[in-house]
Amino acid sequence: MSGIAVRAASDPESGGRSRGGGGSWWVLLRAWVAGLAVLAGLAVPLAVATPAAAQTGTFAYVANFNSDNVSVIDTATNTITTTIPVGDGPVGVAFTPDGTRVYVANNSSNDVSVIDTATNTVTTTIPVGDGPFGVAVTPDGTRVYVTNRDSDNVSVIDTATNTVTTTIPVGDFPQGVAVTPDGTRVYVTNQSSSDVSVIDTATNTVTTTIPVGGGPTDVAVTPDGTRAYVTDVDTNSVQVIDTATNTVIGAPIPVGDVPISLTVTPNGSRVYVTNAFGNDVAVIDTATNTVITNIPVGVGPTAEAATPDGSRVYVANTSSANVSVIDTATNTVITTVPVGVGPSGVAIGTVTTERTPTKLTLKAKKKGKDKDHPEGGNGLTLTAKLTAEGLPLEGKEITFTNAVLLCTETTDDRGKATCKVPGKQDKDTCYTAAFPGDDTYLPSTVTLCKKRDDDKPDLTSVLPGQSDVRIPVLSPGNR
Repeated sequence: MSGIAVRAASDPESGGRSRGGGGSWWVLLRAWVAGLAVLAGLAVPLAVATPAAAQTGTFAYVANFNSDNVSVIDTATNTITTTIPVGDGPVGVAFTPDGTRVYVANNSSNDVSVIDTATNTVTTTIPVGDGPFGVAVTPDGTRVYVTNRDSDNVSVIDTATNTVTTTIPVGDFPQGVAVTPDGTRVYVTNQSSSDVSVIDTATNTVTTTIPVGGGPTDVAVTPDGTRAYVTDVDTNSVQVIDTATNTVIGAPIPVGDVPISLTVTPNGSRVYVTNAFGNDVAVIDTATNTVITNIPVGVGPTAEAATPDGSRVYVANTSSANVSVIDTATNTVITTVPVGVGPSGVAIGTVTTERTPTKLTLKAKKKGKDKDHPEGGNGLTLTAKLTAEGLPLEGKEITFTNAVLLCTETTDDRGKATCKVPGKQDKDTCYTAAFPGDDTYLPSTVTLCKKRDDDKPDLTSVLPGQSDVRIPVLSPGNR
């Protein structure tokens, strides 16, 4: 499941609102990490569009809260393949069922980053509520449910448009979220009101609220959909909900010191629970609902996820900045993978990229005097051409930017999209055209830079691997 943090009973970030009882157990995730890692501005060399090599396999995406990025672990080798900058304070992470996208809740910037898993780049950022934390995708991949801790609601994202279509009020300080296997219901843990909201996905309304123990932080539903397991930090236990009656069944299961998050294995036989203050993971046998072992891991474990075959569980250790890999056959840690600062969310999925690579070219042509523009000066016409396997792609959106968005245009039957930039252009301006990709085609980008000597524009493109070499593209005198 994605990582879940718990907040002090009197937290300055909450605007003075009281958040639950059991103050001695409430901890702030940031306090577990010494210092704050801030991403500096990245100097990225400009390059003619060349699609990244497509990755195929099973990968763990780890949200690093204090690094503002996501580490990608290849589960075949347990090595980091790349690190992806996202928003501020990433926590919740979730894969789409087809493995093409990963949704990341950025707690401090109040938005969700959407990662294209073929290229491991952020294709869009979606504003949501205040303090987004938990993320869950419906089994059909059409919607994403995001809990907003400080707004006391849940944002529903339409994955076709990557926009929020509705917002659902729930309980106080919602954190964990899980969708039933049939996609009909969503379970949300409300930490400060000590209950679980049940959302009907057909109407996106709360149909019932289930009282549970003090401080519920996370929830996971079994593969057969019959039970939901909930962590309670106030009682150091896990409670079990019968989803047919939406009532708590049996006695609470003691697990360890401050249980934060949990995940159910794909076969439904085990539940793995992170105990943040115990520095271990409790393993529950779902046949008896008893703990069969506790596995020592790193410092401050706050999130975990199981591989699709159930052979491994990856545990994010917030304070030791690494991930413990548990072999579920022996319930022992077989390796530890260093990641970013403050890892606090994990999602695992299989990426089988079969999308077609694309090529994007960009030309620029100076226009005549722009009489209508208040600054006067010469305008600029940017023309991008998108192709795949040498053939033009029609009906694809291309965005044109130069630090800010200039325009978004759709390619015609020749694969071309044109953006007219009015007015006088600044010296040494770079222009970028980007195709975000879709389910059939991989994304691609291209950048042109305009360099002036003695006020004479010279539009150039940087050669790959040779950032200090520039070639004329299309300027007056060499058209």
